[in-house]
Amino acid sequence: MSKKLNASFETTLHVYDHCLCFAAQRAARALARRFDEALSPIGLTSGQFSLLTSLNQPDPPSMGSIAALLVMDRTTLTANLKPLEQRGLVEIAVDEADRRVRRLILTPAGRKVLQSALPVWVEVHGEIDRLLPASDGRTLRRGLRALA
Repeated sequence: MSKKLNASFETTLHVYDHCLCFAAQRAARALARRFDEALSPIGLTSGQFSLLTSLNQPDPPSMGSIAALLVMDRTTLTANLKPLEQRGLVEIAVDEADRRVRRLILTPAGRKVLQSALPVWVEVHGEIDRLLPASDGRTLRRGLRALA
């Protein structure tokens, strides 16, 4: 579509059919809703599950490294950590070597909640994977990682 676009309904349909951002946003909301519903009995949202998973590392990661991993600014990360911290699932500690750095610690209670959420994630993820041909799922994940 090399001609100049105008704000007609045909242009709207073109954007709907071709815009990667629009498609990714729709898919992300649908996926998040699906995981939110499945994880709600455990008391987690899909975002909280992702955050707890990202903290499940041999050594407590820094706030900056988790913000980068989740492609999230530090203010948003702090807001997302607050309910997990209030539930005792996460602790924020000052790094002993560099007092400017904050380390994010997955507590034993956080590990327990994450452990109980994993079977739910496996089940829902399996349902989603079955909707895609096997090679398409791998290709989609590789493409999404390239974009992030």
